[in-house]
Amino acid sequence: MDFEDIIYEATGGIARITINRPERHNAFRSRTLDELTEAFEMADEDCTIGVVILTGAGDRAFCAGGDISEMGELDPMVGRKFLGKCLKLSNTMRALSKPIIAAVNGYCLGGGHEINAMCDLTIAGDEAVFGQTGPSVGSAPVWGGTQLLPRLIGEKKAREMAFLCYRYSARDAEKMGLVNKVVPSRDVMEAAEEWANRILEMSPQSIKLTRTSMNFATDMLYPSFMHGREMLALVYGSEELTEGMKCFEEKRKPDFQKFRR
Repeated sequence: MDFEDIIYEATGGIARITINRPERHNAFRSRTLDELTEAFEMADEDCTIGVVILTGAGDRAFCAGGDISEMGELDPMVGRKFLGKCLKLSNTMRALSKPIIAAVNGYCLGGGHEINAMCDLTIAGDEAVFGQTGPSVGSAPVWGGTQLLPRLIGEKKAREMAFLCYRYSARDAEKMGLVNKVVPSRDVMEAAEEWANRILEMSPQSIKLTRTSMNFATDMLYPSFMHGREMLALVYGSEELTEGMKCFEEKRKPDFQKFRR
């Protein structure tokens, strides 16, 4: 595949994958998901690579989630295919034989925040912003948010994040356990590469075994990811989701109260 939405670089034992859609705050569309999946597969198959760094182009966003301009047009059938691409990406990331470090600058929201949850380690810039957006746009965080977040930050905090859709600073995210380390924004990649090089000093088979063992409990949640796909696909094209997506594009607050009357 000729990459259009991402940049893939592999040098010095490190694969660097950059979501390259800064004009859309690095939001992902179907093509982005396909390219990310292929890039992670390339890194996994390359025996010279020992660690992956995932980041977003520019300093405004790591990933702002799914691209509303595409998601707002989905119906249940096409939405199911889109969510299938999401599932394929998360399965590839989870099954990787090498650790993934997220280098986060700017917005890390919605599906982008769920991608961060799938990474092993996170280095964040001090101006980064984290949070879920699903219910605020008529969607739901069932691609890792409902499965992984409770295990990262606890049930109560995960429910707060999912239900209220607040945004959290990098320091708040660090306190919650969403982020390992906060550094000045300009130093994010340098700090990520420092940790990547530290991992490269370790036994690769030991790192693989450790990662596989640590994933055991959350690997058992795979059926929940599948159920999430089927449930969310059914609401694509619904009045509530259409209202949420349209209002997001038009930068106005959605009126979900009318659905309670």
